[in-house]
Amino acid sequence: MAKQKHMPRAMIALLCTLLQTCFGTVYAWSFFQTLLVRQLGWSFTETAWAFSLAIFSLGIAAAWAGTMLPRFGPRKLAVAGSLMFSGGYVLASLALHLDIIELFYLGYGVIGGAGIGFGYVTPVATVAKWFPDHKGLVTGIVVMGFGVGAFLLSKVLAPLLVLQAEGDLALVFLWLGVVFACILLPSSFALSDPPTAVATVADGQRSDELDSAAPYLRSSAFIFMWVVFFFNIAAGISVISFQSELMQEVWGFADPSLEPAILVEYGATLIAVSSLCNGVGRLFWGLLSDRIGRVRVFRILLASQMIVFGILMTERNPWIFGALVCYVLLCFGGGFATMPSFVLDVFGTKKMSTIYGTILTAWAAAGICGPLYVGHLKDQYPDRAVMYCFLIGIFMLGLGYVFSYLLNDERIRLQRPTLEGTLRQYGIAYPRRAESPLPNT
Repeated sequence: MAKQKHMPRAMIALLCTLLQTCFGTVYAWSFFQTLLVRQLGWSFTETAWAFSLAIFSLGIAAAWAGTMLPRFGPRKLAVAGSLMFSGGYVLASLALHLDIIELFYLGYGVIGGAGIGFGYVTPVATVAKWFPDHKGLVTGIVVMGFGVGAFLLSKVLAPLLVLQAEGDLALVFLWLGVVFACILLPSSFALSDPPTAVATVADGQRSDELDSAAPYLRSSAFIFMWVVFFFNIAAGISVISFQSELMQEVWGFADPSLEPAILVEYGATLIAVSSLCNGVGRLFWGLLSDRIGRVRVFRILLASQMIVFGILMTERNPWIFGALVCYVLLCFGGGFATMPSFVLDVFGTKKMSTIYGTILTAWAAAGICGPLYVGHLKDQYPDRAVMYCFLIGIFMLGLGYVFSYLLNDERIRLQRPTLEGTLRQYGIAYPRRAESPLPNT
C-alpha cells in the first residue's frame, strides 16, 4: 500500500506562523479607537468595552481549547477559530452600518475574541510536534507571529482599506473579515499532526493523565503565578488598548500644527513598531529565562516597567515616549514567553495543557480591567488621563513585584513521591512483575 503523502514540516511551520500573525492583529485595536469615537460618537469607555470583551473571550476560549485540543485535534479547532474570527469582523461591520454598539460587542468582542482563543493554542502545540528537535526555536518563532500581527494590520491592511473605503469603517471591517477568511481558512484546513505523533496513551501513563488537576489549581504556587501574570498583562494591555491615542496626544502637545491625519499616521507607526517589540520580547525574555530563571525574569519585567511607567507619566518628547512604550510591549511579550516554561518547570508535562490553559484566564481578567480603567480616565479626565493611566500602572506593577517574592520555580509535589511516579515523570515504564503461574494439581 502506498504511503500517504504529508505536507513538509517547513510549510506547517509557515502556516502556523501565518495563523498566529492574523490572530495577533487584535493588538492593533487602538488604530480604530479614535476613528470609532470620532465617526460614531461612541465614548472611549464604550469602545474600550469591545476590546475588553475580545481579550476576555480570547482568554476564556484559549483556556477551554487548551484542554480540548487532544480530543478535537488542531484542524477542527483552527477552522472553528478562523470562522469565528472572520465572522466576528463581518458582524461588526453590520453593527457599524446600523450603529448598534451591542451588536459590535457581540461580533468583534465575543465571537471574534473567542475565535482567537480557539486558534491561539493550536499553532504552537502543532508545530512543537512537527519539530521535536528544534521545539524551542520554532515555537518561539510562531509565538512571535502573534506579537507582530498588529504590524500587519496597522501599517498594511487597515491604512490601505481605510483609503480605498474612503473612511467608511463598516466597509473596512467587512473587507477585513473577507481577507482574514481567505488567509485563515486554507491555512487551518492544511493543519495536521505529524504521522509519527503518538495518538494513544501508554497503559502505564493513563491513570496519571486522568487524574484531576484541581489540587494543583488550588495550590498557592498556581495562585501566585496567576496573580503575577495578571498584573504584568493588565499593565501592558492598558497601554496597548490606547497607545495610538496616547501617541497622538503627545505629538499634539509637541507640535499643535499637525493635522489629524498625520497624528493618526504617527499613532499607527507606534502600533507597528511596538508590535515588533512585542514579538521580539517573546524570543528575548524566553531565552533569558532559560539562563537566569523564570522568577528572576518576572521580577526584572515588573521592576523595570515601574521605572518606565514613572517616566511616561510626565514625558512629552514623542520620540522618548514612543521608545518607552515599545519597551513596555517588549516586557508584555516577555511575560507570555516565560509563563509556559514556568508552568512546565513547576507542574510538569502531564497537566501542562490544563494548567497553562487555566492560567490564561489571567489574560481574560486583565483584558477587562486594563482597557476599561483607561477608557474611563479618558472620558472623565481627558487632560490628565495619561498621568493617571501610568500611575495606576505603577501600582499594579508594584503589587505584581511584591507577589513575585512568593513565587518558586521548584517542582511542586502534592503527595509523597514514589518510585513508580518518579519513573513515569521521566518517561520510563514502570516494570510490573508477571503473575506466578498456578502450580499443577
